[in-house]
Amino acid sequence: MPDATHDDLLAGFTAPQPYTMETVADAPRAPGVHVVLDGGVVIYVGRTRRGLRDRLRQHLTGNRESSVLHDQVGQLLDTPHNAASAADIAGWLGRCKVRWQETDNPEGAKEALVLALKPRFNRQIPGPRRAAGGGE
Repeated sequence: MPDATHDDLLAGFTAPQPYTMETVADAPRAPGVHVVLDGGVVIYVGRTRRGLRDRLRQHLTGNRESSVLHDQVGQLLDTPHNAASAADIAGWLGRCKVRWQETDNPEGAKEALVLALKPRFNRQIPGPRRAAGGGE
């Protein structure tokens, strides 16, 4: 059952593709949601109101202040004596896969995916403890 749910949640997304600059260059300049997979497991869900292409590029080439994903992968790769470089982070992400879906409601789509999939690199996982009708 979990596999069917996972497949259903990602049914409207593109096929998994290597998370590289070449792949990102083909992403649309439209609002949407993206997922990053490591070994077939969703490790991050992101969204953008502007362009998927720019946001996906920012995760690969940005810095730790501009991208939660970039920061989280950097923390994974950091050693006690050396901080991971942007190239190290991009290299690690390059062995992952990325999928995306255009949507006019990226916030709602992201929240639903984060709640269902509980990706390891999403810092804030919305919880059922929020008051009904509450939220940000």
